[in-house]
Amino acid sequence: MSVQAVFAAFSVFMLGYFVVLNAVYTLLVVLGWRGIGDYVRRRGVIDYGTIAESELTTPISIVVPAFDEAPVIVESVRAMLRARYPRLEVVVVNDGSRDGTLAALQEAFKLVAVERVPRARLASAPVRGVYVSPIEPDLLVIDKVNGGKADSINAGLCYARYPLFCTVDSDTLIDDDALVRLVRPFQVHPETVACGGVVRIVNGSTLEGSHVSQVATPRNPLVNIQIVEYLRAFLAGRVGWSRLNALLIISGAFGLFHRQTVIEAGGYDPTTVGEDAELVVRLHRHCRERERDYRVVFVADPVCWTEAPTSLRVLSRQRNRWHRGLIETLWRHKRMIGRRRYGAIGMFAMPYFLVFEALGPLIELTGYLIFGTSIAMGWVSPLVSLAFIGLAFLYGLLLSFGALLIEEHAFRRYRSWRCTTRLAFAAVLENIGYRQLSTIVRAKAFLTLLSRKKKHAWGDMTRQGYVQAPPVEAPAEPPPLRRAA
Repeated sequence: MSVQAVFAAFSVFMLGYFVVLNAVYTLLVVLGWRGIGDYVRRRGVIDYGTIAESELTTPISIVVPAFDEAPVIVESVRAMLRARYPRLEVVVVNDGSRDGTLAALQEAFKLVAVERVPRARLASAPVRGVYVSPIEPDLLVIDKVNGGKADSINAGLCYARYPLFCTVDSDTLIDDDALVRLVRPFQVHPETVACGGVVRIVNGSTLEGSHVSQVATPRNPLVNIQIVEYLRAFLAGRVGWSRLNALLIISGAFGLFHRQTVIEAGGYDPTTVGEDAELVVRLHRHCRERERDYRVVFVADPVCWTEAPTSLRVLSRQRNRWHRGLIETLWRHKRMIGRRRYGAIGMFAMPYFLVFEALGPLIELTGYLIFGTSIAMGWVSPLVSLAFIGLAFLYGLLLSFGALLIEEHAFRRYRSWRCTTRLAFAAVLENIGYRQLSTIVRAKAFLTLLSRKKKHAWGDMTRQGYVQAPPVEAPAEPPPLRRAA
């Protein structure tokens, strides 16, 4: 077979690959639109107030792994303790911090060392001490030897006392009613084992204390592109996968889990960089193999806020890490792929994530190489090439605008016309250069895995900090009234 014939065959494969990929994308956007539409129609009659006040609401343990978070940990914990929820505890796990994180907590909350027997057995680095606060009875602090984020969460689960737990980064901001909205699926469907919420980007928004008071977009185009990505991933992708009962990922930044089921499944795996995704897949596998009725769902309204990378270097490191986590998760659970025993997860979701997400960067880069060579050799008409590139660009733009329309229809968090314009411009920029750069970064994740370098660090990100609203000055005291003469 000639080289030209090989290139032609691969071009046909790429055309089929493109059609199937975008057909799945279209299906997810349609399902996302319908799912969000159903939610919008029902949210006016859902009584979240009763959930927020009832003593029957299932209590929650918030597990906060912390490593070198001294500047923010105290205010973060105080904000969590003030969350609008009837019964909760905050379990802070100090993972061998070197910057005085434990000392800051001790000073702020007057911590007292106690003897506490763990309620479960999960492997973790040794615990050096357990502390409680006489001024905050719902606070528990665990000090342990450094072992990583997943290891810290496992230690926290061993000491947590409530049936549901939520893992939250120490620099994550949660909407006031987020926990109330996130717990509702567990109240309505007791077989629920995990529920994910929306993670939004806080860059550009204004804070009052620990709450987002004004949602806006920044001037940084790179961050605005990430906002579009997040909206598409959460409001279209995860809503769609949830409606198919095939949700594969719940963000480690914001998810609620049934504690006993997670413990039975073995807790978080500290040997993978994608511990959040790996846990969700393992929960599916655990319940399916035991023929247990269960639900893993996504709710589009509970929101937490996180800071996005503002530089290509930090963003590349983050995306490389995420892709390594996906590859490791699929490899560890490869026996699930294509097996009817695992339902939609095994027959649809995992094959999709293997072919179009994990291997997608390698296939796409090979396609660019083949396509460029075919054009240079005159094997493909320039007009046909231009039409194909234009179609791919327009379809990518359509999917991004679809996510923006879902956001505008259901939530309207970005009310300013300036914000809308920035996001529309970012949707265009995303398909010109950014997507190709993202493909290269994710392809390099394979090389990172093969290099056998340290892969399980915390993955810290350089942060710019949040914009706080200026304090409101008290009005000047009015002059005394004069009596009429």
